[in-house]
Amino acid sequence: MVDTDDVAAFTDLYLPTVNGVTYTIALWRDRWQRCRGGTMEIVFPEMDGYEAGDGEYPLPSVGAPLYPRYRLGLPAIPDGLETPDVVHVHTPFTVGAAGVRFARKRDVPVVASYHTLLEDRVHQHVPESLVPSFKRTCRAYEQGFFERVDHVTAPTSFARRHLLEHIGADVEATVVSNGIDTEFFRSVDPEPFRNRHDLPDGPLLGYTGRHGPEKNLEEAIDAVDGTDYVLVLAGDGPARESLEDRAEAVDADVRFLGFLEREELPEFYSALNAFVFPSPVETQGLVALEATACGTPVVAVDAGALVDSVIEGETGYRYDSGDLEEFRWAIRRTLAEGDRLADLCRRRRRMLSVDHSLEQLGRIYDDLEG
Repeated sequence: MVDTDDVAAFTDLYLPTVNGVTYTIALWRDRWQRCRGGTMEIVFPEMDGYEAGDGEYPLPSVGAPLYPRYRLGLPAIPDGLETPDVVHVHTPFTVGAAGVRFARKRDVPVVASYHTLLEDRVHQHVPESLVPSFKRTCRAYEQGFFERVDHVTAPTSFARRHLLEHIGADVEATVVSNGIDTEFFRSVDPEPFRNRHDLPDGPLLGYTGRHGPEKNLEEAIDAVDGTDYVLVLAGDGPARESLEDRAEAVDADVRFLGFLEREELPEFYSALNAFVFPSPVETQGLVALEATACGTPVVAVDAGALVDSVIEGETGYRYDSGDLEEFRWAIRRTLAEGDRLADLCRRRRRMLSVDHSLEQLGRIYDDLEG
């Protein structure tokens, strides 16, 4: 057991919002005491639908411009928050900035996680003529923010390179996977799930997560056109209606399952012959790791963090974005090698676990604390 760490985590994204960032923060907090024996308190924007518990500090918030699903918290320090051993900021906005100020005022080290590529979604929110200038603004803002912290963790080597080379941040950065709960994500009997959702026994491909334009899910629909594969898309989002229209236009069995309860996810992954992931904008792609932990190989686009998260010939195969023939070839090869790939996926479970990630994170904290 290493030294105890008490951590104050500041984030602009938290429950009840469900995404990769909030999942990671909640999981880290849940496992931190078991791994390190310390506490991990959370400062976050207050949001309807979630009641804070012990060690959680909601801040008054307002709607975020351009992102109506999210809230901006008052950049303040909540009453009762004690000085921790280290501050960890998960987002670069108002609450994250408050975390950096808090750390400097209390003279404790501050670590930041690089979870999101801000400029990749600019085109969804501003007119095309403004996209270049908004992207430059995002890069300058990220560079300034991350250069104010003592260390950055990035979930993949792709995300680290993006921060250091594309954003140009002059900061120490280490790859630390966000990790997943491998006690929960494991191979299980898929038959109850198949029966509940009336899924056939033939080749079953699937995806779960946000249905947003940036996820490029129409490519998965096009890839199954004219095949006997069944494609099941779980989750929801702003692109769902257009995806349903796309599915109607192809010669394939494409089914939309809607939002799945968390308890169903191991069954979902275990039911699939392959998880398909055409999104080029991931900084890690936790759903790919969850599928892998359940013994399901992944067919992913050869872009972004999926270059790191999907190991060619071991946990699945990758294809060049936009190349439907290569996408179909990767699907065929994954299905043909299903037993071998499933075995290799299960062998990587320990490396995917959140406990392994928190061991690495704890060592970074120790080095900063001296």
